Amino acid sequence: MENYGQAVNHQYGQDDLRSKILTALQKAGKDVERLTREDLSTFDEFHIGGIAETRRLASLAGLREGMRVLDVGSGLGGPARTLAAEFGCRVTGLDLTEAFCIAAEGLTRRVGLGDKIEFRRGNALDMPFEDSAFDVVWTQFAGMNIADKERLYAEVRRVLRPGGVFAFHEVMRGATDELHYPVFWANEPSISFLRPPEDIRRILASKGFQEKAWNDLSHQSVEWFRAMVERAAKEGPPPLGFQVFIADSVPVKAQNLVRNLEEGRITVIQGVYELAK
Repeated sequence: MENYGQAVNHQYGQDDLRSKILTALQKAGKDVERLTREDLSTFDEFHIGGIAETRRLASLAGLREGMRVLDVGSGLGGPARTLAAEFGCRVTGLDLTEAFCIAAEGLTRRVGLGDKIEFRRGNALDMPFEDSAFDVVWTQFAGMNIADKERLYAEVRRVLRPGGVFAFHEVMRGATDELHYPVFWANEPSISFLRPPEDIRRILASKGFQEKAWNDLSHQSVEWFRAMVERAAKEGPPPLGFQVFIADSVPVKAQNLVRNLEEGRITVIQGVYELAK
């Protein structure tokens, strides 16, 4: 587990990531003492579809004022800030990557949401929370790095109150587990753990979750990434794109994601489940 944690931190973390992000924002002409969520919007929602898909999933899941939300794999905190600012939720972010937690906390404080969101470093397979602590467990593009799905969903069930909601937006396995690497979640296969959609549905049902929505967004996802790749080829990388916090190979990772989607090697699924009372 220790080696796994180191590998994930190596994949996502950079030394002094918070300072690197602030420097990139300054170079792009942003006032880092008066940051807004819009200043961060081109890179802080690190998942396919960006903030539009966060809003869509939140609406589908029925998020509303005052709900206690756990964001598993919270990254730089973009989705957490959207859920707090636009849906009135109180959000706890959990991430294994220390650099992400530090950067997320700093950015959240700078946009004035520090009183509504907290970030904790921790493992999704052993969450540092009491039973039935949350109304909603939320995750976007984090499960790809977690091998033990059964234990992951058991932990989701444990921290979720009866009748609570589990909302996710994830990459899952397609016709084969042989991917084109590197991709955004793994430079090589050792930390990529995709399961077929039918496996995920079966595991969730076995844990007492009832399916409320299941949407295959693979087609929309490949179109979104194609547009990103084509735009970067014509105009160069945006000043505040994913390269702000991804150390290497952003164009190659984007191109490989398009190839994997086009060839049916991966699928992108959005789901909403309710925990039986």
